[in-house]
Amino acid sequence: MSELRVYEESGRPLARYAGFEEIRSQLAGIGVLFERWAASRQLDAQATQDEVIEAYRESVNRLMNQYGFRSVDVISMNADHPQREALRDKFLHEHTHEEFEVRFFVEGQGLFNIRANGRVYSVLCQQGDLISVPAQVRHWFDMGPRPHLKCIRLFTTPEGWVANYTGDKIADRFPRLEAPHYLPQAA
Repeated sequence: MSELRVYEESGRPLARYAGFEEIRSQLAGIGVLFERWAASRQLDAQATQDEVIEAYRESVNRLMNQYGFRSVDVISMNADHPQREALRDKFLHEHTHEEFEVRFFVEGQGLFNIRANGRVYSVLCQQGDLISVPAQVRHWFDMGPRPHLKCIRLFTTPEGWVANYTGDKIADRFPRLEAPHYLPQAA
């Protein structure tokens, strides 16, 4: 289940939201797009990049036309990836991008932390969630120690997606994806 936790920059919790409309509304207040997409057809775990994009073609085309994106791709990460620890560490540090970052979660989950207006908005994105972090907004991302995700990414230019690290250690004060409240609960 997707959720949003809002903190002071010090790390003190302020609020928690679990409903889609609550999450969408809170994030819209800081310029972050949050949507839910549904596939037009069933996908299996071995679906190719083209099959994945086609299953979400209507939503992908809408955003490409609305924001002038020129390319789209699909990335996957799993717990067996030989570079998972290095890749996780790369995104766990606060950074910005020259253009906005768009991720749609086809499978799995990830934790986006967005720093805005003296607060940190920690968004647990799950399968079906789209999030777009505006250009120049400070953020970091956690895919967890045993990642499982497949995401559609949209770009205006691949160069605009290069991370510009702030050097601030704020991310060290906030829960990671393996924190107890982000782990699946036993039934």
